[in-house]
Amino acid sequence: MKRLIPILVLLIGLSSYAQRDGRMNERIKAQKVAFITEKLSLTAEEAQQFWPIYNAFEEKREGIKSGKLREVKMKIRQNSDMSDSEASKLLEQILNAENEIHNAKMKLAEDLKSVLSPKKIIRLRATEDEFNRELLKHLKKMRERRMNKN
Repeated sequence: MKRLIPILVLLIGLSSYAQRDGRMNERIKAQKVAFITEKLSLTAEEAQQFWPIYNAFEEKREGIKSGKLREVKMKIRQNSDMSDSEASKLLEQILNAENEIHNAKMKLAEDLKSVLSPKKIIRLRATEDEFNRELLKHLKKMRERRMNKN
């Protein structure tokens, strides 16, 4: 029952904000904070130290995804019949961006060692995956409902 409550809060919260994209993103972030805090059983002191580190990581990762990787994906879509040299350059850009994300994950784990136990750091990854699965399920249901209305 304790595990069901945060999931229900997540789903209800997302439903009420589904129509408002900007506010929906804020709401998703707030739900993620609550979900991770609850699942990792963060103390007030841990949460106070954890969230600035985690938010810096998220900002870095999202910056890479929305910047470098988005540019590469757009180039790929625009030029499906590219030369080998163009493809090689794009592949190099993808690998560099993925390496930056990997390095950010390594830094996150290292930075969290002074804040959380190794067990909680490991549980963080599973908790993120669980949150993402629940979010995708919810978004899929919302899309199905919208399609059934039309």
